Amino acid sequence: MSDTPGARGRVLRFTKASMVATDVGFLVYWAVTLLALIPAEYAYKDYLNPVLSDWNYSFVLLDVLASVTGLTALRLGRCGSAGTAGQAQPLMLLSLALTSTAGLQAVAFWALRGDFSPAWWLPNLFLLLFPIPGIVTLVRAPGAGPSAGRS
Repeated sequence: MSDTPGARGRVLRFTKASMVATDVGFLVYWAVTLLALIPAEYAYKDYLNPVLSDWNYSFVLLDVLASVTGLTALRLGRCGSAGTAGQAQPLMLLSLALTSTAGLQAVAFWALRGDFSPAWWLPNLFLLLFPIPGIVTLVRAPGAGPSAGRS
């Protein structure tokens, strides 16, 4: 199991590790949120406002789809066969695009509201930005999918 050489390998290793943390984090966040386990004082501003609650829940499908496609891509990439590797790259690109979109939507929303809480900005900026190097790397070398940089 050799790693992809050079900068491409480093980018994909970082991207994959970030995907695992993010995708599992999305699923945990939504489980905790749907079970109402987050105390209001630790939640976002106006957490109890029904409109903001609806806004937050509007991300469920986006986040879960990003997680499912990401975790599936990583699993297929680890299998290592030519057939699964060919399926992994498009799923990885889709997951990264969905994750970045979720971050962008959240950052745009909080910017429009003029709410600059680091507790919400930092994670959402991470969601927006971490996928970009992976997307660029995968698009530049479409024949070398996620399985090429297995860790």
